[in-house]
Amino acid sequence: MSTVQAQTGTPVTLSSKAAPGPQPELNFASSISEDDVGPAAPAPPSAPDPAAAGYDHYAVKPAANWYQAPFSRIGVGADISPLGIGIKSAVVLNQDFDARGLVNFFHFDTGLFEVEGFHVDSKVQFTSAAAALDWYPYNSVFRLSGGMYFYNGNQISGTTTVSPGTSFQLQNTTYYSANPNPATGATPLTGSGVLSFHQRTPAAFVSGGFGKFIPRSDRHWSFPSEFGVIFTGPPTINVNASGWACLDAKQTQCSNVGDPSNPIAIEFQDNLREKLARWQNDLNKVGVYPIFSYSVVYSFNIK
Repeated sequence: MSTVQAQTGTPVTLSSKAAPGPQPELNFASSISEDDVGPAAPAPPSAPDPAAAGYDHYAVKPAANWYQAPFSRIGVGADISPLGIGIKSAVVLNQDFDARGLVNFFHFDTGLFEVEGFHVDSKVQFTSAAAALDWYPYNSVFRLSGGMYFYNGNQISGTTTVSPGTSFQLQNTTYYSANPNPATGATPLTGSGVLSFHQRTPAAFVSGGFGKFIPRSDRHWSFPSEFGVIFTGPPTINVNASGWACLDAKQTQCSNVGDPSNPIAIEFQDNLREKLARWQNDLNKVGVYPIFSYSVVYSFNIK
């Protein structure tokens, strides 16, 4: 029990002891009416089921994938390879395949130069054209390609004139190029030859590489590499000789190598054929032509 002083100055005694008898039950809910607080707020709507609404979040493609419609984008590029200078173009077929066309060319003339009495003029003439299909497995940067070289004119040719009196070996026989002689019609020995890399035309090829010729994105530049082989068949060699050849330095035993009745000419041509056969036998061990290149390609949309 405690006593407090009211404002009137009269002491008021407060007792903490509860009054005897049953205590009334307090019901706050019943004492507050709807008019006091207003109507109850409605329950918030439940979230929709994505599957029931037709939205499957697992079916959404990753943002990194970039779809390109067929024939909507092309690329044009260039490279340098054992085929020469290459110009190539590619077009998108679908997400995994491209079609590609290739043209290669290279021409070089060494001009006339002399090696140990042989005056040589050689020419490198490379021209080829092909079509290819490029496959990128699982839309990766690795590429597998196959195609056909439907034109191949790659060859190295040369001509030579052997200085008069110059000696050379042919199948263990020593010959001398004849001195010019108007009385006998003798002329120095000359020759021409062609090394060809197109025994089989058209020729199939297979290759692999890294990098896409046409990026599956909005990038314009790409730098694909390529390595493979062309099934050209073995290179072929052909040599023809004309003029006069002698068996002695004094040039008393000479003959026009094109005379089929002269023993010296017959022996010379037989030795030449045997030499060419040995060279061709070595070349027959190589039936493919190598491909390796690094390209620079610019791509752009066409629709």
